[in-house]
Amino acid sequence: MELGQDQKLLFIGDSITDCGRESDPEGLGGGYVRMIRDYLYVRHPELTLQCHNRGVSGETIIDLKARWQEDVIAMRPNWLTVSIGINDEWKEVSIEEYRRAYEELLTETKGKTGASLILMETTIISENPHDGKNERLKPYNAVIRETAERFNAVLVPQNRQFDDYLRKQHGKVLTLDQVHMNSTGNWLIALNWLKACGLA
Repeated sequence: MELGQDQKLLFIGDSITDCGRESDPEGLGGGYVRMIRDYLYVRHPELTLQCHNRGVSGETIIDLKARWQEDVIAMRPNWLTVSIGINDEWKEVSIEEYRRAYEELLTETKGKTGASLILMETTIISENPHDGKNERLKPYNAVIRETAERFNAVLVPQNRQFDDYLRKQHGKVLTLDQVHMNSTGNWLIALNWLKACGLA
């Protein structure tokens, strides 16, 4: 990922991305989007970068479709990060529908904006790496990896990084409720993103 002057970075997804952005004067929320923005501002003071958060709590890939024109196409980002899938598993969006919607949205985005793409695997739905719950996310993450390859996107291997962390850590907590991140979990997401983009 090569950052340039006046580039626009847009993040879209569900509550993991949202992180209270509506109550934040800067519209970034208190999660990984802010952490990435702050890191880039400190690391690259010479660049004027715009970061925008378009996460909405509870959404699936189908919900993203309903607001894609306004929240993505009209914004004309240089870099688009998509993080979606936790609610798709919970609300039982089929893998076929998930794949089709994801590909349609990215095809439209590339055609109308030319934005470079960053696709994030899901995080987790359990902090216990041995209880089998995170296995339910595997089909969605497989689609994300396949889609990233098809669209020549940067892939953030979030799910694998979280699983690896959980198997090594001793007594640390990443979430507030097994899904929504505390500050440590948000830092892990931010670091994964920065590493995948070659910025950390």
